[in-house]
Amino acid sequence: QVRLVESGGGLVQAGGSLRLSCAASGSIFSVSVMGWYRQTPGKQRELVAVITSARSTNYADSVKGRFTISGDNPLNTVYLQMNSLKPEDTAVYYCYADLRGDRNDYWGRGTQVTVSS
Repeated sequence: QVRLVESGGGLVQAGGSLRLSCAASGSIFSVSVMGWYRQTPGKQRELVAVITSARSTNYADSVKGRFTISGDNPLNTVYLQMNSLKPEDTAVYYCYADLRGDRNDYWGRGTQVTVSS
């Protein structure tokens, strides 16, 4: 099985920065995609950013220009640099991974990000 462990969450004031990381371990053949989702109470999880093994990226419109996703080569650790944070960025951030040749999705347990006004 694959395990994803997030770190780097915390409390920051509006306009500040945080950097999240997620490390994948376990029986991994090849990672196709890794990324970040976030969720607040009463809302569904929403896509924040993803990166492929070829290093192509995609971002939610709400974070474009503020967040940057990156990863190691080979792709088994992913990072999310979060700048110019806003209170509406407050959420639990979840790491996910999609493995090549594996139809299952894998999720971390989440890390809390709180942005104060």
